Amino acid sequence: MLEGRSCLVSRALLSSCEQETKLAYMSYRVEVEIPNGKRRLEGEGEGEGGLRKTTKVCEAEEKLSRAEFDRLSLSRSLMVDHSGNQSGEQSGTDCQINPIGRDMTINCLLRCSRADYGSIASLNRSFRSLVKSGEIYRLRRQQNVIEHWVYFSCRLLEWVAFDPVTRRWMQLPRMNSNECFMCSDKESLAVGTELLVFGKDLMSHVIYKYSILTNSWSSGMSMNSPRCLFGSASLGEIAIFAGGCDSQGSILSSAELYDSERQTWVTLPSMNKPRKMCSGIFMDGKFYVIGGIGGNDSRVLTCGEEFDLSTRTWREIPNMSPGNRGAAPDNGMPAPAEAPPLVAVVNNQLYAADYADMEVKKYNKEIREWATVGRLPERAGSMNGWGLAFRACGDRLIVIGGPRAHGEGIIEVNSWVPSASAPHWELLATKQSGSFVYNCAVMGC
Repeated sequence: MLEGRSCLVSRALLSSCEQETKLAYMSYRVEVEIPNGKRRLEGEGEGEGGLRKTTKVCEAEEKLSRAEFDRLSLSRSLMVDHSGNQSGEQSGTDCQINPIGRDMTINCLLRCSRADYGSIASLNRSFRSLVKSGEIYRLRRQQNVIEHWVYFSCRLLEWVAFDPVTRRWMQLPRMNSNECFMCSDKESLAVGTELLVFGKDLMSHVIYKYSILTNSWSSGMSMNSPRCLFGSASLGEIAIFAGGCDSQGSILSSAELYDSERQTWVTLPSMNKPRKMCSGIFMDGKFYVIGGIGGNDSRVLTCGEEFDLSTRTWREIPNMSPGNRGAAPDNGMPAPAEAPPLVAVVNNQLYAADYADMEVKKYNKEIREWATVGRLPERAGSMNGWGLAFRACGDRLIVIGGPRAHGEGIIEVNSWVPSASAPHWELLATKQSGSFVYNCAVMGC
């Protein structure tokens, strides 16, 4: 489970440095034959034979590289007993590896993989507090140490996480919700260390929250103005939600900011145009809402709007939507049947997935035009844009989808690091699951 992290865990099963030394000595004894063909008994370690063995052990230890020595030193400093305390006289409440001190200890832990934090938290009480309180993730943000994991759902109430670097999967606990929420349209967004899933209960909108700190779901959160079919995006520990519909179906122009650290909602100034089924992104430190449907006649909007967090003002940007549907979609489909724009930002560059032509487009911010840069993965099918995930994941674009199938299917996770050349998609993983992606979010922490 913990590839490449054996220094933190593999020797933690021993209860003291003395035991580890004894284990190394015992493993050496097994390999040494006595000249008369018999093995020396447990008590026979003295005299010339014992001296020769000690010398050989020393010589073997001297051959260890500096990296191996550091690894052993680190593992010995992390020895714990079953009560959760460090061995020796150090209490488990001291969050440090003695030889290097607290600050350097935390600096090392910040660079460990998120996948290892569960094991690290089990070493002692202070490490557990550092991880479970979320403090380690706040420090990671300050040091700009960020891992991006993809969370998505291909079955109702079931979510999985995927790490594109190690290509490991993690099954999340099943959501505990009623049948109404299970069957309603849902939207999702990851912010800070939380995954938020929005839907409808019997009489109102409801939000379910998954926390990576507790590996559990909870409910009860509520916006200032509950809504659905909104545009949203996150930046670190904050997220902005704009537009959408209220419980009566009215299209909204209002917007809110959610702070996951403080667990608070703040009402923002309203957009210039009400819109629903729009998309949201952060780019160059500003929040954008793109496309959507607005007006009494449910007209398709090709414009976008930019929100400046410093001035708290909105600015309309014409022709920012990547689609070419206009007032009369080329394929004859009514506007509400189309998915919101599939857009993502990598390195402050805006990209879009044209599901109809299976193309990837890039937005030129200077001239405000879209240009085709290449193709989407061939098996990334969709139903008018629904069922296909197109997301930014760190420095790469991720496409999640699969061939259309009834019941059991296969989804594929494809990745491309944008460059000057045409997209060359790398297949990161496949998974036996429903081939329709209901919801998808990327958490960076």
